[in-house]
Amino acid sequence: MKAALLLSGGTGTRIHASIPKQYLELGGKMIVTRSLEALLSSPEVEGAWIVVEESWRDKILSDAESAGLPTGKLKGFAKPGRSRQESILNGLEEILLGADRKESTVLIHDAARPFLSGKLIADCYAALEGHDGVMPALPMKDTVYLSSDGLRIEKLLERSALYAGQAPELFRLEPYHEANTRLLPERILTINGASEPAVLAGMDIAIIPGEESNYKITTDADLARAGEVFLR
Repeated sequence: MKAALLLSGGTGTRIHASIPKQYLELGGKMIVTRSLEALLSSPEVEGAWIVVEESWRDKILSDAESAGLPTGKLKGFAKPGRSRQESILNGLEEILLGADRKESTVLIHDAARPFLSGKLIADCYAALEGHDGVMPALPMKDTVYLSSDGLRIEKLLERSALYAGQAPELFRLEPYHEANTRLLPERILTINGASEPAVLAGMDIAIIPGEESNYKITTDADLARAGEVFLR
């Protein structure tokens, strides 16, 4: 099974809105629907699961159907965890209920990245051969400094060796699930990125070029930037 897991359990506190950012509309579709569309439309993805609160599940289904998405590929839902990574683990557990543990892969994406391209999804799968996982990333453009206290610069970091990771991230399901369960019960709450458990477990994660347009809507400025796409 080539499974996809869409994370839609966040609250988006840095955007000033009455509902979580992923349920705001962009060009007549919810942000989460645009992210889901990329996954369901990909010929690589065989089934998708969504981590989301129960109160939003019917709305997601309704919006997806109204948008004409192939909802037959939507296999189920998982409950959000106490952290992003615990939400991922909850999703993995749901996928494992109906997927072959040894032969399956999981493609993890954020609902708040609505400009995911089919090409980037295909590139992830194309790069998996010989590796345990794949992460799109962008090279750092700005000079990067280290400051432990945020008040003074301690040293300059080597920009050529630094990358900004993106989603989706693709993993072989069995070793990735095991990497996450090793972090239970509390360490999983300290994880900041989906590839971190894989790296901690010694999995081989390849880097491929990301896309500038595949940004995450995190702030009001990001939301305004995304809205401008549909005004052109």
